[in-house]
Parts: sequence; structure tokens; C-alpha cells
Amino acid sequence: MDRSAEISWRPPRACDNYWSEFRHCKSLWNHFHHYYTYGTSPSCQQWQEDYNNCREWEKHRDTEAKEALQRSERNRVAEQKKFTPVWKLRQDPPRDWHLPLNQEKPQDS
Repeated sequence: MDRSAEISWRPPRACDNYWSEFRHCKSLWNHFHHYYTYGTSPSCQQWQEDYNNCREWEKHRDTEAKEALQRSERNRVAEQKKFTPVWKLRQDPPRDWHLPLNQEKPQDS
């Protein structure tokens, strides 16, 4: 890789965003919500590592920090793609979309 291209590389997010995510993750509200939803406390370590790697890249242009940050973002995107949509997306509108709604007829829920 060209050295000038490496120097001009920017993290996918600003370092402050990683810090904000870490603070949110550590918040009492998030701990309560995560415990209620999943039965465990959230692990916030990755956000802190990402923040530290981002700062390390900005200060010292450390290539190991850059690669760790890229790997983390790739893992985060791959994790998000694992979930299937809850609703089936329509390809076309319903045939009777232009007709007025019948207020007396109960709507499908």
C-alpha cells in the first residue's frame, strides 16, 4: 500500500463516536435494558478497545491499531447482517391501495 494512502486513511467513525458508544454501553439504563432483554450485562470492552485503537491511530499512525479497528468494524457489520428481517418487504403495493379505508371493518393487525 502507498504510504500517502495509509496516512490519509480515516477511521470509519470519529474517535469521539467510539467513546460515546462506550459511555452509552456503560450507562445504568443500558445495563438495565440489556439485562432485561438478554439476561446478562452488556460487554463494553470492544467499544473501549475501538476507541483506544482509534486514538492510537490518530496520535501515532500505528498500523496494528488501524488493522484492529478495521477488523472490529468488519465484525460489527457482519454481525448486523446475520439477522433476518421481521417483516416481508413488499415488491408491489396492494391492489386496492387507492380505495378508501372501510372504517367499520376491523383492520388486520
